[in-house]
Amino acid sequence: MVSTEVLEAVKRALSEENNKKRKFTQSVDLAIHLKDVDLKKPENRIDEEIELPKGRGREAKIGVFASGELAFKAKDVADMVVTPEQIKELADDKKKAKEVAETYDFFLAEAPLMPSIGKALGRIFAPRGKMPKPIPPDADIAALVAKLRNSIRVRSKDRPTFHCFVGREDMGPDDIAENIEAVLQRIEARLERGRMNIKSAHVSTTMGSSARVI
Repeated sequence: MVSTEVLEAVKRALSEENNKKRKFTQSVDLAIHLKDVDLKKPENRIDEEIELPKGRGREAKIGVFASGELAFKAKDVADMVVTPEQIKELADDKKKAKEVAETYDFFLAEAPLMPSIGKALGRIFAPRGKMPKPIPPDADIAALVAKLRNSIRVRSKDRPTFHCFVGREDMGPDDIAENIEAVLQRIEARLERGRMNIKSAHVSTTMGSSARVI
């Protein structure tokens, strides 16, 4: 259930007063500031993949590392399929590898390919939070991709303030508010004291002023 406070914050962020019309559709972001959490300890850091209940407004781009029949199936549902032979090609072309890592939001990979991906592309993919998720045996690749289409990655690293995408300005305020609630609930579940560990949270469009959620 969406709280009145969250919904009103979204409406303020999207209002003409706070958000001038631009020549492009702006993203809507949530900035979260934690308190009393020792983020120097890796186990305390936030690193969550969250499916937004109302979607992203624009689907995430998905890349799949696969071979054989799985690669064939993935071509029908993913935006990019990388074969085992192409992994080495990417590793040899660092510029191309960086472009791929920055263009696609999520990656999936056949479990047997994970070691070679880590060795060849780990230095480029890992710092960006783009290391592939292993595909379980006999998994429905179409269902996995469909879920990721509406998902986001939330990472705090070692900083108390971090941002995440929660929608686009052409989505309804109610939908954006519901996405924000889903993100906050997931993060609270990861924190020792729940919402007590969140100092503040603000919502804003790419170029607009922020409105306080918490």
